[in-house]
Amino acid sequence: MISRPLYTDRIMAYVDTPFIKVLTGVRRCGKSTILKLLMEELQQGRGIQADQIVYMRFDSMEYDDMTAKEMFEAAKARLCENKRTYLFLDEVQEIEGWEKVVNSLASDYDVDLYVTGSNSRMMSSEIATYLTGRYVSFHIFTLSFQEYLNFRREYSETGDKYREFADYIRLGGFPATHLQEYSQDEIYTIVRDIYNSTIFSDIIRRNQIRKVDQLERVVKFTFSNVGNIFSAKSISDYLKSEHRKIDNETVYSYLEKLEKAYLIHRCSRYDLKGKAILKTQEKFYLADTALRYCVLGYDPDSVASSLENAVYLELRRRGYDVYTGMTPGGEVDFIAQRQGERIYVQVAQEIGSEKTRRREFDRLLEIRDNYPKYVLRTDEFAGGNYQGIKSMHVADFLLSKEY
Repeated sequence: MISRPLYTDRIMAYVDTPFIKVLTGVRRCGKSTILKLLMEELQQGRGIQADQIVYMRFDSMEYDDMTAKEMFEAAKARLCENKRTYLFLDEVQEIEGWEKVVNSLASDYDVDLYVTGSNSRMMSSEIATYLTGRYVSFHIFTLSFQEYLNFRREYSETGDKYREFADYIRLGGFPATHLQEYSQDEIYTIVRDIYNSTIFSDIIRRNQIRKVDQLERVVKFTFSNVGNIFSAKSISDYLKSEHRKIDNETVYSYLEKLEKAYLIHRCSRYDLKGKAILKTQEKFYLADTALRYCVLGYDPDSVASSLENAVYLELRRRGYDVYTGMTPGGEVDFIAQRQGERIYVQVAQEIGSEKTRRREFDRLLEIRDNYPKYVLRTDEFAGGNYQGIKSMHVADFLLSKEY
């Protein structure tokens, strides 16, 4: 297994605390592997005995059609006597009523609990209802650019980081696609299977959606408009122009279901002048850049929005709350806030004219504060600062430890 300390270090800080550790994220982002890395660290780093560590994976046929009561009894039967059990419950959303089981185990037994899941019943709003303040949640993302490079080094020579970055944007970061050398078509086949299983199991079947073609059209619109501001009405109007009638509420419902399956992330707008989050016309970013290409096909013209997508995900990985900024002069791609810190980020594939340069820099110059400001790009340029704004290659920003 290839280590992912970005997550294991954070989670290990909560070992032997009374909190239930909940790992969420899109299917196949690596949650189960992280559980196994934690189990390994407990044994090798903390000296926990093997019989104290119990792992149960509830998407296995072994637990098919299991009830909550049966889940409770199965877990209870594997607890150690007279010493703490480290209990790892993988894909618990497969069991109706899992939250009652977890609450009972945490309340009545000497256990340190770790739980994973990947659908709407594991969203933060749902977990807060079920586990009533006795949990800490960790959102697991697909591979960062640094993790991607680490995976690549395990089975091949890595080349120039900028060339590797271009591949990362095109091929995405699902861990399963980077455990050996795959072709682009093979990677997209794997990602398409992840996408299809998520759409069918976590959205269509769970929500009993009948108009599947309607959902697919909303998905394709959303995927093709990554990084663009739009609303449910935008989608509704577009589909009506194609003689596909759909009301705004249905569109909102589909977007919410995609979000709850962790396929997309909502990025709200923040009015820097009014200092308020705006409730309409948001942006959406994908859980992984490869999702767009496996559904819509690879298009070089989409690289600019995929760069934005990669930066958004990296900011989220690092614990920032991320918004699209609105200034009197226009839009700032990202305002990222974390525990009193703030950074502003503009992302451009290239700056080929004075007009483009002014557009990217002037919006940041409008902001009169001393928080760090970045313009990120992928073309050749002279680095350095311009009136306090730092220019960086997107790849260097993703690998940087300065923010």
